[in-house]
Amino acid sequence: MALPAIPLLAISGSVGVGKTSVLIEINDVLEKASVPHGCVERDALGYSWPPRGRFNARIIEQNLACVTTNFLKAGATRLVIAGVIESDTDLALYRRCVPGAEITVCRLSADAPLRQERLRARERGAGLQWHLDRTLELDRILDAARLEHFVVDNGNRPLRDVAVEVLTRAGWPH
Repeated sequence: MALPAIPLLAISGSVGVGKTSVLIEINDVLEKASVPHGCVERDALGYSWPPRGRFNARIIEQNLACVTTNFLKAGATRLVIAGVIESDTDLALYRRCVPGAEITVCRLSADAPLRQERLRARERGAGLQWHLDRTLELDRILDAARLEHFVVDNGNRPLRDVAVEVLTRAGWPH
């Protein structure tokens, strides 16, 4: 018996591009439209120590499987996950956690100076330089991987406009 298809919108992009902010705005748009859904900020599922895998990937996978299952049991018919999609390995993780997932990847973009400005506003201490370096490194990785179905500009635009464009381009109700 085939599993039911679960539309899964993966919000990707470099560090500082605004994945989490857009995720929160998408949640609001879908809620106001009464679209049953669940939203996950993937990185938040791995804030623990000691690490299990690169960027704590093993604990993130375990937690993501639980969280998405709980959303689906609660009536969600769609899932949105914000997190960097660097390779097919990241997409395979989503498929393991959400059997039957029909994944659409949206890559958010914003100019490097704006991302760096955002990072300087939110990061402190030793992590700041790592994030500043990582945002540029991820540009190269994401450009080479080309895993996105479409790209949406999240530069100096209202978040609501970005969220609506993402949902529209994904073909989701809103």
